[in-house]
Amino acid sequence: MTTEPFDLDKTAHTLTRRGRDITVRVREWLNGDDRGTLLIFGEAGDGCLVRIHSRCLYGDVLGSDDCDCGSELALALDMIQEEESGILVYLEQEGRGAGLTVKAQGLRHSQLFGVDTFASYVALDHGRDLRSFHAVAKVLVDLGLKSVRLLTNNPEKIDAVQAAGIAVERTPLITAARSGHARAYQDAKRRVQGHLFDSEVTHTTE
Repeated sequence: MTTEPFDLDKTAHTLTRRGRDITVRVREWLNGDDRGTLLIFGEAGDGCLVRIHSRCLYGDVLGSDDCDCGSELALALDMIQEEESGILVYLEQEGRGAGLTVKAQGLRHSQLFGVDTFASYVALDHGRDLRSFHAVAKVLVDLGLKSVRLLTNNPEKIDAVQAAGIAVERTPLITAARSGHARAYQDAKRRVQGHLFDSEVTHTTE
């Protein structure tokens, strides 16, 4: 991982989002083939909201209704902006770490054979989820954080951050499914990967 000294304050600037201003500082980081961007909003410290988010081109950029990725990212940013502080770690882990091409192949297989994309990845000789969050946890340690409120439904993210010595309070990040495909994907994440969905806490995003 790149560890050379870096003055985050040199990147500090104001971001206007949904009509409101918030200060943000950024840093790109690299750990072997794993890379991402750290965005620190406001004066984030111990106990701040943290979202670890893997890139999803379809959901984050194209606004796809077939997954909950874009909605989760938007909700996390809304919550961080409401508190005027927090951290987003945006990981270049498209397609659960397999890349966009494999993701597209998995989606095609899933639609052709009526199975979830976890099963499709395995059928195509790929792991169900190739991501690791331990390097990300080290990034949070390097910021001096001792505790965070982690915006996630994924127990693997919680485990990785706790293993790095940071106390974690899970903050559910639940969005309303916008299509049958999205509902099926949420169900598969719960059933196959053990994701934690608090059905009584449902948020909608614009």
